[in-house]
Amino acid sequence: MIARALDEIRRRIARAEARAGRAPGGTRLLAVTKTVPADRVRAAAAAGQRLFGENYLQEARAKLADLQDLRPETTWHFIGRLQRNKARAAVELFDCIESLDGLKLARTLDRLAGEAGRRLAVLVQVDLAGEPTKGGVAADELPTFLEAVFRLPNLSVEGLMCLPPWREDPEEVRPYFRRLRRLRDEAVRAGAPPGFRELSMGMSHDFEVAVEEGATLVRVGTALFGPRPKRPEA
Repeated sequence: MIARALDEIRRRIARAEARAGRAPGGTRLLAVTKTVPADRVRAAAAAGQRLFGENYLQEARAKLADLQDLRPETTWHFIGRLQRNKARAAVELFDCIESLDGLKLARTLDRLAGEAGRRLAVLVQVDLAGEPTKGGVAADELPTFLEAVFRLPNLSVEGLMCLPPWREDPEEVRPYFRRLRRLRDEAVRAGAPPGFRELSMGMSHDFEVAVEEGATLVRVGTALFGPRPKRPEA
């Protein structure tokens, strides 16, 4: 069933790229494995999925320990809100942090990546709606923020991410995706490094609209793995 769902999502991505006149294959699927058991992650990997994302560090630590044998062939992104006191674990576990939302966190990640002898890929989360429950750099502060983090030697700042408000009609989310693309393009014109291209936007209910607006990464969980069980209380 997971293999079938994966094929269907890939077809939907391809159709959305075609509608937008984009070259095929420009959008990568990030499979969100929050609360998904390790055996179902294995099934997705067996069907060819290689890019995965987790929201919670404690859950990810246990899951990735179970999936160590898959690690050389898979890439893992952290997509949840990250506290600085948990940054070391995130640097140890993940290939990319998609939720960079402050300069103090950036400096902490830079220091920890340097101690680990690596250059850490990050995306900057942008707050496009002012929702207090979500992190992100305010859009009007983004140029100054990017100027600062581009100078950090152990971070590879590869693009932007957003979590727009939930809307039943995906068309109502389109303006947020379009704005993120414009912010990325403005940063490129202002002299962002050559690798600054990623747009991580779109989830199970709206990823096709995100692809039409230029997403290079879509974060899909429910459409691939089915409805999630509730996360146990800590």
